Amino acid sequence: MLLAAGLGTRMRPLTADMPKPLLSLAGKPLMEHALDRIEEAGIEEVVVNAHWFPDQVAAILDRREKPHTTLIREDVLLETGGGVKNALPLLGNDPFLIVNGDAYWLDGPRSTIQALASRFDDASMDALLLVIRTAAVPGEVGRGDFMLDPMGRPRRPKEREMVPYLFGGIQIVHPRLFKDAPEGPFSMNLLWDKAMEAERLFSVVHDGAWFHLSTPRDLVVAEAALATGLTRPLF
Repeated sequence: MLLAAGLGTRMRPLTADMPKPLLSLAGKPLMEHALDRIEEAGIEEVVVNAHWFPDQVAAILDRREKPHTTLIREDVLLETGGGVKNALPLLGNDPFLIVNGDAYWLDGPRSTIQALASRFDDASMDALLLVIRTAAVPGEVGRGDFMLDPMGRPRRPKEREMVPYLFGGIQIVHPRLFKDAPEGPFSMNLLWDKAMEAERLFSVVHDGAWFHLSTPRDLVVAEAALATGLTRPLF
């Protein structure tokens, strides 16, 4: 599933009349880059949700032959968790990939998506997150999201604790994660916390380049880095 329904408020004014995943970087919309990586990983069917200017999202999808996409138009913004739960009837009973439509990354030695897929273990995991080392990301990324234990299991930071990892916008989840999930809008953070408590939330640290794209300035920084080759792997 590709998440493309957000309002992108921190990207204003660029998102005043278009969805954030349609902002251009390196010559094409962010969403197209994500779909390219999804196609390269061998995924043939993708569900996409849209809310803010959904016709613009539909136009991008209509001009692609692969992967095959199904668009869900959300009349009410359901946030990340609610959007995925709403799409579950189209996603089947097996673990599936979720990619943020505004995520932009460069693969390391192998496909990032394939690396996640090979790491996912149905018996021990309900969700597997791509995480990024905050120290290796150019620009301001805030406090970060997670600490990791030696097994790669994320946990929430304590007050005043240094937070070395942030979520990279790509994850694999099992549909059972949504059992007893609330109706209406809710964040995936709610389900991550549930999986964390059950010790069934795991992570993979990204080994390629990754860009934090929250504000118009972030886009300028990313464009300059890509144009000059000043990107670095996040080992």
